Amino acid sequence: MVFFSPLEQFDALVLFVCSLGYFDISFTNILLPLLISNIFLGFIIYFYSGSMRLVPEYWQLLLESLYKFVLDILEQQVGSRGLVYFPFIFSLFFFIFLCNFISMTPFGVALTSHIVMIIFTSLSLGLSIFIIGLYLHNLEFLKIFVPECPLVLLPFLMIIEIFSYVIRSFSLAIRLSANIMAGHTLVYIISSFILNVTYLKFWFFFIFVFLLLAILLLELGVAFLQAYVFTILVCIYLSDSLKTPGH
Repeated sequence: MVFFSPLEQFDALVLFVCSLGYFDISFTNILLPLLISNIFLGFIIYFYSGSMRLVPEYWQLLLESLYKFVLDILEQQVGSRGLVYFPFIFSLFFFIFLCNFISMTPFGVALTSHIVMIIFTSLSLGLSIFIIGLYLHNLEFLKIFVPECPLVLLPFLMIIEIFSYVIRSFSLAIRLSANIMAGHTLVYIISSFILNVTYLKFWFFFIFVFLLLAILLLELGVAFLQAYVFTILVCIYLSDSLKTPGH
């Protein structure tokens, strides 16, 4: 498989064709970063769970800092009631960040830019959070869709409340996908510009390559920032399901 353009990482390609009866279970390039990120996350948990030291080394200090970072997000947005969901939130943060980071590597696939994949993830999270609210508060949880207002306006406002509750899962996905796709497109444009300028004067390459390195550093920051934004919004939505319903 040969890539002729960085934008081809947004394409879904079949790597290994496989079928089981009427079902197509072929391995695509979209599944590759998904598999790598899960293996890497499992390796980190397995490796450091048995080699923790009282005086941490550099890698242990980095992991503990990220651990504390995600824990602070959960405590600030959800409180002590949300600590039971910390393993999931921690895994979610690492998963989004690793997928964003893998997309920056050569021949990497931008998994979080595939809108279908990320919308499926967001809808699954939204539905799970809604089920948690129903489980904890029963039908009383549905009060979040019934605002305090005059009876005449109630049907219209209920529709708006339901729509705003559903649409936030889509906005969560589109925000992540659009930022990753825009960043990679910018890197492609700058890279093409540098190559075209190099044909005119070779020493121009050394000038504009610093611009490309700055964009790549910015992309690394965006990869971390988008994982942070995605995680903190999920924590906010989880907090709405855990607290007592009502406006």
